[in-house]
Amino acid sequence: MNNVIYFLHYFYVAVMLIGAFYFYIQSRDPRGVPKYEYLIAILIPIWSGAAYLSIALGQGFLERPEKTIYYARYIDWVVTTPMLLLALAFTAMFYVKKNKTIIFTLIFADVFMILTGLIADLSNGVTTYIWYFLGVIALMIILYVIWYPLRNIADNRGLALSKHYKKTAAYLTVFWISYPTVWIIGPSGLGLTQELTDVTAFIILPIFSKVGFSILDLNGLRKLGVTSTNQVNM
Repeated sequence: MNNVIYFLHYFYVAVMLIGAFYFYIQSRDPRGVPKYEYLIAILIPIWSGAAYLSIALGQGFLERPEKTIYYARYIDWVVTTPMLLLALAFTAMFYVKKNKTIIFTLIFADVFMILTGLIADLSNGVTTYIWYFLGVIALMIILYVIWYPLRNIADNRGLALSKHYKKTAAYLTVFWISYPTVWIIGPSGLGLTQELTDVTAFIILPIFSKVGFSILDLNGLRKLGVTSTNQVNM
């Protein structure tokens, strides 16, 4: 790998640490938002930053003649993406008891999606696309849960929560669809883009889909939490 790729990963680690610190500062004044929401937001960038640090230090990847396999990305995603979905599910269920069946379905489908992506990256030829499309099917299941049962739960708890949930769900959906798109056109798939382009995309996407998502979600929940507290005190 060239020095630019190493620098990009060090930059990513720095952004993740700043994000984690920002969420910690917010947690000192929770404003009606449960502490576990902040804990999730803090742990996501810490884990992701650690995974990407392994790449910056010359680990976390396998160099093959045809492509470089960044397996540390999958170590990141298999932990942080379920946590992102957990945060989104908790947002939909902000005022109600948590539905364990929905949460389990999301996490199982997500872990399946990430692991099939890793197998696809380790594969060659037709088998690559078999595993890739299995992962895409899992993503479709995730999106269905996000936009049907979870959206209905949020819709039934008032306009404010409904609007916030749809905003955060739409935000996450856009970036999550971008991941398999970048993957399939990059060196792991069709090879239409170069390694540096692929690496840059997988630096930018997780910054927005992890730290960006948590900023959007927590700030919205903090407004809802303050409103709920004021209504109780009136």
